[in-house]
Amino acid sequence: MAKFPELVFSGVQPTGNLHLGNYLGALKRFVEMQKTHPCIYCVVDLHAMTMPHDPATLRRTTREVTAAFLACGIDPKKNAVFNQSRVAEHAELAWVLDCVARLGWLNRMTQFKEKAGKDRENASVGLYNYPVLMAADILLYRATHVPVGEDQKQHLELARDIAQKFNNDFAAGIAERGYGDGFFPLPEPLIQGPATRVMSLRDGSKKMSKSDPSEYSLIAITDDADAVAQKIRKAKTDPEPLPSEEKGLETRPEADNLVGIFAALSGRSKSAVLGEFGGGQFSNFKNALVELCVAKLAPIASEMKRLVADPGHIDQILVDGADRARVIASETMKATKDIVGFVHRP
Repeated sequence: MAKFPELVFSGVQPTGNLHLGNYLGALKRFVEMQKTHPCIYCVVDLHAMTMPHDPATLRRTTREVTAAFLACGIDPKKNAVFNQSRVAEHAELAWVLDCVARLGWLNRMTQFKEKAGKDRENASVGLYNYPVLMAADILLYRATHVPVGEDQKQHLELARDIAQKFNNDFAAGIAERGYGDGFFPLPEPLIQGPATRVMSLRDGSKKMSKSDPSEYSLIAITDDADAVAQKIRKAKTDPEPLPSEEKGLETRPEADNLVGIFAALSGRSKSAVLGEFGGGQFSNFKNALVELCVAKLAPIASEMKRLVADPGHIDQILVDGADRARVIASETMKATKDIVGFVHRP
């Protein structure tokens, strides 16, 4: 496989009410990655259409997610920050890749089955097909690395399969145009550190989710100190003291989740956290977690509020980011058209 320059792509859906899981699993890592990699960060508003949505809400949440990017420390001058629908090549490449992807591959995608539920006949085609659009999002920039949670690994594997099949199907044209043995890279997942998957505060077996009916299941990035304290103190635990070693968390999902959150927020390992709190009761540990969580999230919430109050500033950042992203996207799309045999303007 040809050598590709390293580039990170990641997208966040503008579905509103970003929570601690989004921060620890994505936003915090985005800020760290911009120090070591060129990055493209996208608010994937096309993906938000796969389920019924309100247009006014979509506009608001697109700006809110952008504000969260900025408030967490993503530098829009260093990285392209934009909303997906501004760069038409995302949808254009998705059609080409639709014709490369196989039906059997999509039939194996577990997230569609979970989101569509029992009434799959009434699910949108977009909900079924969005993993191909996700592949197009990544491959449009020929990205080499994608930060993903455990629940998205299957979709990244699909992106790799699509890239490999495209490279195989059009190998002659790819080589003829000087791209060696592959036009698209096979993107690698970036999964690292504690709390890569933050679980519900009410059920340690379920992922923290905006769709959970219980308001006590998640901590929103914009929650005030009182709300954070209340939710953490009400978080489900068990009657045993915290273990002194990490192995003791294996059969205690709620304890494991809270320790993982503390570790990720403090930049420490679970073992180090247990070294400090192991053997103690949950009450003391929860008090410390409240203080840590408020200290980390309060400045972000304050900055988000300031940014959202100036939508013109946010929109200009999205315009500038899209202009920069489109330079890469248009080159990829032009080459793709040549490779697959389209007659188009050179």
